[in-house]
Amino acid sequence: MPPLSDAIASSARTSPSLAGLPRLVPPHPALAEHELPLPAYLRSIRDNGLAGFPRRAFEEPITRRGLLGRSSYVLSDPEAIRHFLVENQANYARTSGTVRILRPILGDGLLISEGSAWRHQRRTLAPAFTPRAIDGLVPHIAAAVDDGMERIVAEAAGPIDLFMAFHRLALEIAGRSMFSVGMDQYGPELRDFIAEYSIKIGRPHLLDIVIPPGWPVPLDWSRARFRRRWIPFLDRIIAARQAATREAGHSGDLLDLLATARNPDTGAPFSAAELRDQVATMILAGHETTAGTLFWAAYMLALAPELQERLAAEARAADLTDPTHCQSDGRLPLIRATVDETLRLYPAAFVIVRRALGPDTIAGHPVKKSDIVMVSPWVLHRHRTLWSDPEAFDPSRFLPGAKPPARFSYLPFGAGPRVCIGAQFALIETVLSLARLLARFRLVLEDREPILPHAVVTTQPQRFAKFRLIPRDPLSPGSP
Repeated sequence: MPPLSDAIASSARTSPSLAGLPRLVPPHPALAEHELPLPAYLRSIRDNGLAGFPRRAFEEPITRRGLLGRSSYVLSDPEAIRHFLVENQANYARTSGTVRILRPILGDGLLISEGSAWRHQRRTLAPAFTPRAIDGLVPHIAAAVDDGMERIVAEAAGPIDLFMAFHRLALEIAGRSMFSVGMDQYGPELRDFIAEYSIKIGRPHLLDIVIPPGWPVPLDWSRARFRRRWIPFLDRIIAARQAATREAGHSGDLLDLLATARNPDTGAPFSAAELRDQVATMILAGHETTAGTLFWAAYMLALAPELQERLAAEARAADLTDPTHCQSDGRLPLIRATVDETLRLYPAAFVIVRRALGPDTIAGHPVKKSDIVMVSPWVLHRHRTLWSDPEAFDPSRFLPGAKPPARFSYLPFGAGPRVCIGAQFALIETVLSLARLLARFRLVLEDREPILPHAVVTTQPQRFAKFRLIPRDPLSPGSP
């Protein structure tokens, strides 16, 4: 049988149909009819980046606005995006605000490194994220999903906050895949660190945007104090895991893969500091995005009970007890299509922002040094000229046999040399988690008020919401 990393992306032998299901248009934020005044736009960057895109951004291929003496462009033209993210990507770097905010928690890991440092890291990490390597992590993913499901079962007697449940599940998957062990010991402290950072000091401030890198701003002191506590915490986890490895031998987890990775040019491994930064990047970036995707998928399915039942039947018909081969015959195409459509409407990374290092021309628009250029998957995936009925939740767009989206019109994991290295890992854990949840429970939304997305770093629900999990009839032996 083919490996899971190949099978999860494969088409089914026969294309299922979603014909006859009611059309679902989930609640979404009202679009601003005109560009926000500059003070309101800067507040949106801090409080909810989705509010900063006016209606015309969803209708025109490229939009421009002035931004503190510079130009800021939003690209929704596929050829312009190709130029920006692929052909001339070396001319664009992370903005000073992005680096200032993320470096204290991610260090100089793959997500925010640039230039030769990024190339060194990417080339060194690449063998750890091949399909074969990821297949080796599947048992860790499956074990974490099983444990996470048992925790959800324990809470399922009453209304449950699925967003927090999925956060714990995704953190368990990240920890188990990284360290081969559950996160009972370190999970609560890790969640506290993440909450502290995201709520108190991880939100962009005006000074983060306008002050050049290297010049301190008030929040930098708080971020530095955070990092002085954060680094020893990560070092403690890594040291404990490495000590266990010396006693028990090779475990095949992600930390083993990172620790044994070698630069293909020099043969050098990661230093202790580099290894720590990669661990922070993989845990933080991976679990936050997966938790959000699982929540939005659950919300969509709670709003569309007939679709939910079709997905549940698909999950219950598949043998999910063998995670390595559970999708090798293409029996979960509806669930995979639902995840893909969820990522279209609720992309975890809602915007890709870069600063021009030098002049450029994009689709006839002159770009000057220090101008801001961005691609917003939130805008791109809802653009009127690229998608039919863009606000509707319609997984049939991604079913086997459907016409695929145009290149550079669907970018849930980015594109080009800096495409997300963990995309396949994320898809595996999300599809498997959703399948096992639906096989055991029917999801019913307790909260009748609309749940709107908002985004600062990732796309999250604007408020917590309660779900009721109704147990399904017990499955036969050998089923999940």
